[in-house]
Amino acid sequence: MREAHRFWLELEAFLPRFGAAFAVFAASWLAGRMASALFRRFGRVRGLDVDLTALLGRAIGATLFVFGAVTALGTLGLDVRALIAGLGLTGFALGFALRDIISNTVAGVLILLFRPFHRGDRISVAGAEGVVTEIDLRYTTLIVDAGTRVLVPNSTLFTNTIRVERRAPEPPSGAGVP
Repeated sequence: MREAHRFWLELEAFLPRFGAAFAVFAASWLAGRMASALFRRFGRVRGLDVDLTALLGRAIGATLFVFGAVTALGTLGLDVRALIAGLGLTGFALGFALRDIISNTVAGVLILLFRPFHRGDRISVAGAEGVVTEIDLRYTTLIVDAGTRVLVPNSTLFTNTIRVERRAPEPPSGAGVP
């Protein structure tokens, strides 16, 4: 009988913390979604690259969500110091293990941001030459000849000299037609 009474007292003390933790978690989720959408809208208004703004918007949303989740766990009464240290060590280990992927991704973001070349341009870099058909976060796709595709890692494009031949702009419709 005494144990049941103690259980209900502890549950009564725990429920407000649970409610506060749930509110923090929900608020961080909502803030992450809103910040991501706001950043994407800002990118559209400013004419920034859609792929880049989508990536950065997701990163902002995920960061707010993880921060909120850790804060909610702390509000719940859990000691989050070990979790934060573990996340730091895991981040370091993953960063070291995935350094090539990360360097290609960072180079892809910088290429999308600075736009040294565009789709349709003919480029030559590190022995590969072709027309750019796609630029994503890891690779830039070139069509070499007769439909042969070459995937050039973005870190190669970022660290080597690129020769760019711009595609001639299309004349306006009806221009030069008698």
